Amino acid sequence: MTISIFIDGAAGTTGLNIAERLRERPELRLLTLDDAERKSADARRDVLNSADIVILCLPDDAAREATALITNPATRVIDASTAHRVAAGWVYGMAELEPGHADVIAGAARVSNPGCYPTGFLALVRPLVRAGLVPHDWPLTVNATSGYSGGGKAMIAEFEGGGAGTAFRAYALNGAHKHVLEMRQQARLAHAPLFMPSVANVYRGMLVEVPLPLAAFPRRPTLAACEAVLREAYRDSPVITVADGAAASLIRIEENAGTDRLTLRVCGDEAAGQARLIATLDNLGKGAGGAAVQNLNIMAGFDPVAGLIL
Repeated sequence: MTISIFIDGAAGTTGLNIAERLRERPELRLLTLDDAERKSADARRDVLNSADIVILCLPDDAAREATALITNPATRVIDASTAHRVAAGWVYGMAELEPGHADVIAGAARVSNPGCYPTGFLALVRPLVRAGLVPHDWPLTVNATSGYSGGGKAMIAEFEGGGAGTAFRAYALNGAHKHVLEMRQQARLAHAPLFMPSVANVYRGMLVEVPLPLAAFPRRPTLAACEAVLREAYRDSPVITVADGAAASLIRIEENAGTDRLTLRVCGDEAAGQARLIATLDNLGKGAGGAAVQNLNIMAGFDPVAGLIL
């Protein structure tokens, strides 16, 4: 069986990444439009409705407009934008989020790809909240640094052209960031986490950290208890690995760059009751294109890790 795929926005960073991954897979047929056809509303509507699965790699408003053009009930959608991550009628596209969630994705018509920062945050936090080790109403903090490719073509040009003028910079200093609502809703938290994102002068890679004052929590969980919950949550995952946090002396942002892996660690001071939950991933891999390919595989009934770099 051949599945037809149309990537709307294939010229962007994420679209190019996904197209490169899918091009050589014989079970898939990529539908494309030439320059003239892309300017034709009718041609674009036709290809959107003729594909088995459409992958949207567009700005939020354009993703909403493209979705509105799809009237064929057989056409399924994976949206890599932020537009539908907390929208009713859309399935959140992180297979590992909850037990059995991959089955929900498999049967979904509309799937929203997770954000890169939320992927690391949710992988660390959601199992601990679900297990009751982290109170759902605790004011969590998340510190996260991404490679500059996460900012798309404009930021890539800025850093590679020497215009950035720095090795590291913090942003979203007023606390407003489009990922915050996604993190709160999908982690099932009572309050929005305090999110502190930044960009490093490295092309790809991501490090997400959540500090936890374990001694202040009602159940006073140990580092070992937190690590055990994460290991149990991802014991069958081919993508997420829980490494030995106690053995880590340093963790590099580039650790999983160029792959679709996500590595989690529980580090910290047991005596002080303080933990540092740390996730490393590729902002273009499990944080974007790799997640879209994983969701495509699940929806099409293929091996979930086909085409992934693990």
